[in-house]
Amino acid sequence: MAISIFDLFKIGIGPSSSHTVGPMVAANTFLDGLKEQGNLGAVDSISVDLYGSLGATGKGHGSGKAVLLGLMGEKPDTVDVESVQGVMQEILDSKKINLAGTKTIDFDYDVDITFHRKKSLPFHANGMMITACDASEDILYDKIYYSVGGGFVVDDSERDEIKSPIKQNDIELPHPFSTGDELLALCKKEKLSISDVMLKNECVWNSEEEVRSKLLNIWNVMQECVNAGCKNTGILPGGLKVKRRAADLCHSLENELTHEQYNQGSMDWVNLFALAVNEENAAGGRVVTAPTNGAAGIIPALLHYYVHFCRAYKENGEDGIIRFLLTAAAIGIIIKENASISGAEVGCQGEIGSACAMAAAGLTEVLGGTPEQIENAAEIGIEHNLGLTCDPIGGLVQVPCIERNAMGSVKAINASRMALRGNGEHFVSFDKAVITMRETGRDMATKYKETSRGGLAIQVVEVPVNIVEC
Repeated sequence: MAISIFDLFKIGIGPSSSHTVGPMVAANTFLDGLKEQGNLGAVDSISVDLYGSLGATGKGHGSGKAVLLGLMGEKPDTVDVESVQGVMQEILDSKKINLAGTKTIDFDYDVDITFHRKKSLPFHANGMMITACDASEDILYDKIYYSVGGGFVVDDSERDEIKSPIKQNDIELPHPFSTGDELLALCKKEKLSISDVMLKNECVWNSEEEVRSKLLNIWNVMQECVNAGCKNTGILPGGLKVKRRAADLCHSLENELTHEQYNQGSMDWVNLFALAVNEENAAGGRVVTAPTNGAAGIIPALLHYYVHFCRAYKENGEDGIIRFLLTAAAIGIIIKENASISGAEVGCQGEIGSACAMAAAGLTEVLGGTPEQIENAAEIGIEHNLGLTCDPIGGLVQVPCIERNAMGSVKAINASRMALRGNGEHFVSFDKAVITMRETGRDMATKYKETSRGGLAIQVVEVPVNIVEC
């Protein structure tokens, strides 16, 4: 099974990779199916049914909006985020939608999209069905899709891919691995770093120059996201009336701290970087799944920490950024293959926990850690997020999600520091921590897995689930 780093790091739109990016991708795929059958021109009506977690929190996550954008032919990495609100309002007002930019049909948002809050489809919590009919109301094409985390989507015919939703292909990697133990054995046998292993594997798809260029583009989008979050002010959409804090915090840190205090207050800056990203995500801005939108702030926060506070960056420059992302992806791939990065499947331990482990590993690599120390850092990142529930208030990726990214970022730095102070030997292996996360997710009650029917979500009793479509 060949998995690319760019399967994990995708440029997309907020607020959720599973509830926004995934449904948009599913709608794109549905359009492709219609075109392949030659039925696009015959479509007279479209209906969308969202189930499970998509039905329970889809309004707050913008799932309906994402499906409509996807049916219009928009893609997560290229959609103009500034125009989305206007496009949606036009659909609501006109009660029409332009399929694939070629055919306009009637579409009543309140009738043609159904959020099934208490009904789920088999096989995964994030299920959806899209149906296209002709003028006689005969079904032309219908398809069930599952959005399984991180923007990955499989259809009902690919049920076996749900646990590891990267399709099999004929590509053979020079250094295949699926567990932490296999990765460590490879590094030892080939005398390679983890980033070296990942780079050699990635070059089966692209040249080394292209891989580096794409990774630096990912980094550029992350920087743009932080910069936007540090400038934009106001209230986040959705009805909770959550005030954006990053801009005020940035102003405070820039104007009140001396150079000496700048270094002493590095954790304040890390908090800022993470908050900035996830406020942008909550506002529907451009983000990078890392590995999900809900946990998108941790890896950018640690990369900014590395750039601004670590001497190693001055020595290695952009090469350090590339090695960080390659190493982080190696850890993410192992988690994706053996557990989950989906909050709807295993709770927030699969999102914040995975991102924390990935970021800790990346930082440890660029600070000179051995493969064993990197594996140790990743294990610490997972272990100390085990059991973390996904309980977004109002079904919005705001409370506690935004602050949770800041906390996960600080944990990742500490995990790296602890690992670098050791020799790589530790009691619990990374693989065992990943398996434990998977089993903990299986045992976790459904109400704690992105349904907004448990945990913090029900303590704010005056705020109903699915406040508004944001």
